[in-house]
Amino acid sequence: MKCFPEGTMAELINGPIYMSPASTNKYQWLLIAMVRTIADFRETHALGKILIVPSDVENNEENISQPLDEVQYPGVPDLTIEFLSPSNNKDDLLTKKELYEKFGVKEYWIIDPSTKEAIVYPLENNLYTLAGKNTAALFSPMFNHSFSF
Repeated sequence: MKCFPEGTMAELINGPIYMSPASTNKYQWLLIAMVRTIADFRETHALGKILIVPSDVENNEENISQPLDEVQYPGVPDLTIEFLSPSNNKDDLLTKKELYEKFGVKEYWIIDPSTKEAIVYPLENNLYTLAGKNTAALFSPMFNHSFSF
Protein backbone atom coordinates (compact mmCIF):
# COMPACT_ATOMS: atom_id res chain seq x y z
CA MET A 1 0.00 0.00 0.00
CA LYS A 2 1.39 3.40 -1.00
CA CYS A 3 1.30 6.19 1.53
CA PHE A 4 1.44 9.81 0.50
CA PRO A 5 2.21 12.75 2.75
CA GLU A 6 -0.84 14.59 4.04
CA GLY A 7 -1.90 17.29 1.60
CA THR A 8 -0.68 15.40 -1.47
CA MET A 9 -3.01 16.18 -4.37
CA ALA A 10 -4.09 12.88 -5.91
CA GLU A 11 -7.26 11.31 -7.26
CA LEU A 12 -8.42 7.72 -6.98
CA ILE A 13 -10.22 6.83 -10.22
CA ASN A 14 -11.43 3.25 -10.70
CA GLY A 15 -8.47 1.85 -8.76
CA PRO A 16 -5.39 3.72 -10.07
CA ILE A 17 -4.12 6.80 -8.24
CA TYR A 18 -3.56 9.85 -10.42
CA MET A 19 -1.23 12.53 -9.11
CA SER A 20 -2.57 16.06 -9.50
CA PRO A 21 -0.02 18.72 -10.38
CA ALA A 22 0.16 21.99 -8.47
CA SER A 23 -2.02 24.63 -10.07
CA THR A 24 -0.59 27.58 -11.97
CA ASN A 25 -1.49 31.21 -11.43
CA LYS A 26 -3.45 31.16 -14.72
CA TYR A 27 -5.47 28.24 -13.37
CA GLN A 28 -6.17 30.05 -10.09
CA TRP A 29 -7.26 33.27 -11.82
CA LEU A 30 -9.50 31.40 -14.24
CA LEU A 31 -10.98 29.33 -11.41
CA ILE A 32 -11.81 32.49 -9.46
CA ALA A 33 -13.44 34.08 -12.54
CA MET A 34 -15.49 30.92 -13.21
CA VAL A 35 -16.62 30.61 -9.58
CA ARG A 36 -17.71 34.26 -9.48
CA THR A 37 -19.66 33.89 -12.72
CA ILE A 38 -21.35 30.63 -11.70
CA ALA A 39 -21.98 31.81 -8.12
CA ASP A 40 -23.75 34.94 -9.40
CA PHE A 41 -25.90 32.82 -11.73
CA ARG A 42 -26.62 30.30 -8.95
CA GLU A 43 -27.68 33.04 -6.54
CA THR A 44 -29.88 34.81 -9.09
CA HIS A 45 -31.66 31.54 -9.98
CA ALA A 46 -31.72 30.02 -6.46
CA LEU A 47 -29.81 26.90 -7.52
CA GLY A 48 -27.72 24.38 -5.54
CA LYS A 49 -24.31 24.53 -3.93
CA ILE A 50 -20.84 24.95 -5.42
CA LEU A 51 -17.89 22.86 -4.27
CA ILE A 52 -14.33 23.81 -5.18
CA VAL A 53 -11.26 21.57 -5.29
CA PRO A 54 -9.92 19.96 -3.33
CA SER A 55 -13.28 18.40 -2.55
CA ASP A 56 -14.05 14.72 -2.14
CA VAL A 57 -16.87 13.45 -4.29
CA GLU A 58 -18.00 9.86 -4.00
CA ASN A 59 -19.80 9.19 -7.27
CA ASN A 60 -22.70 6.96 -6.31
CA GLU A 61 -25.16 5.52 -8.79
CA GLU A 62 -27.71 8.18 -7.85
CA ASN A 63 -27.77 11.83 -6.88
CA ILE A 64 -28.47 11.71 -3.16
CA SER A 65 -29.80 14.82 -1.43
CA GLN A 66 -27.77 14.86 1.76
CA PRO A 67 -26.26 17.67 3.82
CA LEU A 68 -23.16 19.14 2.25
CA ASP A 69 -21.48 19.60 5.60
CA GLU A 70 -20.15 16.05 5.38
CA VAL A 71 -16.49 15.50 4.54
CA GLN A 72 -17.37 13.71 1.32
CA TYR A 73 -20.22 14.64 -1.05
CA PRO A 74 -22.18 11.38 -1.34
CA GLY A 75 -23.81 11.72 -4.71
CA VAL A 76 -23.40 12.71 -8.32
CA PRO A 77 -22.96 16.40 -9.09
CA ASP A 78 -25.15 17.92 -11.79
CA LEU A 79 -22.14 19.76 -13.23
CA THR A 80 -18.42 19.01 -13.13
CA ILE A 81 -15.79 21.42 -14.41
CA GLU A 82 -12.22 20.28 -15.02
CA PHE A 83 -9.30 22.58 -15.79
CA LEU A 84 -6.68 20.97 -18.01
CA SER A 85 -3.01 20.87 -17.19
CA PRO A 86 -0.28 19.69 -19.55
CA SER A 87 0.35 16.59 -17.45
CA ASN A 88 -3.25 15.40 -17.08
CA ASN A 89 -4.98 16.17 -20.40
CA LYS A 90 -5.67 12.49 -21.08
CA ASP A 91 -7.22 12.00 -17.63
CA ASP A 92 -9.67 14.88 -18.09
CA LEU A 93 -10.41 14.35 -21.78
CA LEU A 94 -10.88 10.57 -21.58
CA THR A 95 -10.73 8.85 -18.18
CA LYS A 96 -12.75 11.35 -16.15
CA LYS A 97 -15.13 12.03 -19.02
CA GLU A 98 -15.99 8.32 -19.20
CA LEU A 99 -16.35 8.13 -15.42
CA TYR A 100 -18.66 11.16 -15.19
CA GLU A 101 -20.69 9.83 -18.10
CA LYS A 102 -21.03 6.43 -16.40
CA PHE A 103 -22.31 7.99 -13.16
CA GLY A 104 -24.67 10.41 -14.88
CA VAL A 105 -23.12 13.83 -14.30
CA LYS A 106 -25.58 15.93 -16.32
CA GLU A 107 -23.00 18.28 -17.80
CA TYR A 108 -19.20 18.23 -18.04
CA TRP A 109 -17.12 21.29 -18.87
CA ILE A 110 -13.42 21.09 -19.75
CA ILE A 111 -11.44 24.32 -19.70
CA ASP A 112 -7.88 24.86 -20.85
CA PRO A 113 -6.35 27.68 -18.75
CA SER A 114 -3.55 28.29 -21.26
CA THR A 115 -5.93 29.00 -24.18
CA LYS A 116 -9.24 29.62 -22.33
CA GLU A 117 -10.85 27.08 -24.66
CA ALA A 118 -14.00 25.62 -23.12
CA ILE A 119 -15.62 22.36 -24.18
CA VAL A 120 -19.15 21.47 -23.07
CA TYR A 121 -20.58 17.95 -22.92
CA PRO A 122 -24.23 17.57 -21.91
CA LEU A 123 -25.47 14.08 -21.06
CA GLU A 124 -28.08 12.90 -23.56
CA ASN A 125 -29.44 9.34 -23.44
CA ASN A 126 -26.69 8.39 -20.98
CA LEU A 127 -23.92 9.56 -23.35
CA TYR A 128 -21.97 12.80 -23.60
CA THR A 129 -22.40 14.70 -26.81
CA LEU A 130 -20.27 17.67 -27.77
CA ALA A 131 -22.40 20.79 -27.40
CA GLY A 132 -19.65 23.17 -28.43
CA LYS A 133 -16.19 24.64 -28.09
CA ASN A 134 -15.49 28.29 -27.55
CA THR A 135 -12.83 30.62 -26.19
CA ALA A 136 -13.40 32.53 -22.94
CA ALA A 137 -17.10 31.67 -23.07
CA LEU A 138 -19.42 28.69 -23.19
CA PHE A 139 -23.08 27.85 -23.57
CA SER A 140 -24.59 25.46 -21.06
CA PRO A 141 -27.59 23.49 -22.38
CA MET A 142 -28.46 22.45 -18.82
CA PHE A 143 -28.77 26.07 -17.66
CA ASN A 144 -29.78 27.41 -21.09
CA HIS A 145 -27.30 30.18 -20.44
CA SER A 146 -24.00 31.54 -21.77
CA PHE A 147 -21.11 32.08 -19.37
CA SER A 148 -18.09 34.31 -20.06
CA PHE A 149 -14.84 34.15 -18.16
